[in-house]
Amino acid sequence: MKLDERGLLIVISGPSGVGKGTVRNALFQREGHQLVYSVSMTTREPREGEVNGREYYFVAKEEFEQRIREKKFLEYAEFVGNYYGTPLDKVEAKLEEGNEVVLEIDVQGAIQVRKKRKDAVFIFIAPPTMKDLLHRLQKRGTESEDVIQMRYEKACREIEMAYMYDYIVVNDTVENAADKIMAIIRAEHAKTIRTMAGYKKLLEEGKK
Repeated sequence: MKLDERGLLIVISGPSGVGKGTVRNALFQREGHQLVYSVSMTTREPREGEVNGREYYFVAKEEFEQRIREKKFLEYAEFVGNYYGTPLDKVEAKLEEGNEVVLEIDVQGAIQVRKKRKDAVFIFIAPPTMKDLLHRLQKRGTESEDVIQMRYEKACREIEMAYMYDYIVVNDTVENAADKIMAIIRAEHAKTIRTMAGYKKLLEEGKK
């Protein structure tokens, strides 16, 4: 009998360039899990190779702002002139199905979710060194030096906020970071607060 039937809301967060997406991809390549990715919505233009509904839901700014007014986001943020947000209805539906819903979002968005969802698991992905983080930002080759500098300065501020998370995982190697996150998920499912409802059912069955 599974004691914890509802899925976990797992927030993977950290500064731009830390490798959140790479770690998330490594997680999803593992076998024997119920991980599903919560696709975010954005108003920025798709990058080469990105597909609508896979990396992001790409929408116009007017549509995004209408969704904000209707409170249809679990979180949203604006950076470098574009909005990014997590559609609330899609997350709830997947949790009820027993899936582990993974949100890969920035620090600003994670703090919004923390205020609304105390039941979520918050994991901060940190770089091995700040020099390594700057190198990763520069290696992308998709942004100007000014934007890279803005992202780096923002990252420095965000790393100071890691204490607000439940766990800090250093992305020294992708496989190592993914291993740690899988261990966190297993441990969270075994927490008493998450399993009490199922445990009581187990006791009731034993009395019959």
